[in-house]
Amino acid sequence: MSKQEAPLAALARFLPPHTYEPVAAYLQQYHVHLTVTRSRKSVLGDYRHRHRDQNHRISVNGDLNPYAFLITLLHELAHLLTFEQYGNRVAPHGAEWKRLFGQLLARFIEQNVFPDDIRQALLRSVHNPAASSCADDLLLRTLRRYDPQREGLVLVESLAPGAFFMTTDGRLFQKGDKVRKRHRGTEVQTGKVYLFSPLYEVKGPLSPEGGT
Repeated sequence: MSKQEAPLAALARFLPPHTYEPVAAYLQQYHVHLTVTRSRKSVLGDYRHRHRDQNHRISVNGDLNPYAFLITLLHELAHLLTFEQYGNRVAPHGAEWKRLFGQLLARFIEQNVFPDDIRQALLRSVHNPAASSCADDLLLRTLRRYDPQREGLVLVESLAPGAFFMTTDGRLFQKGDKVRKRHRGTEVQTGKVYLFSPLYEVKGPLSPEGGT
């Protein structure tokens, strides 16, 4: 089962200290159906607006560290607040969403719930937040410091060009050139080329056959 409903009382274990009460107040006020999911590589969280007899629905990856979990949840709550004020009349990550997300972040920054390094990274973008924390390299690098150690995994950016690496789903790639902020990776089996974030975690370097 990829998703599980998060009873409100259990939410505190996913969040930083002293943040449960204000977060729970938002969820209760807007009758949010919250689910905690397994790791998803493409998204950290998701929002679906209320429709007919369904409440607002938010999902957040359950493997995030508490600070990343909170920021992702606030990201999705900003979508909810944007829908409540503007419906579908504005862009998903437009000026209205940025303003509301920035206000949510500012509220928690002022409460000193973030370590100083995360606080400084957030202050850089609070007036113009990225559409995804995955798109903010400084914030993502800072948040990673609070992740548990994952044995055997390295970052794509740490591998030399030409090195072979394997994604967590078992596919073998050879690293290519950097394209703007991402790195090319050619899948050995199919020859297809993919672009990887420099902070994507993989197994490597490996032999051309996938061995260590």
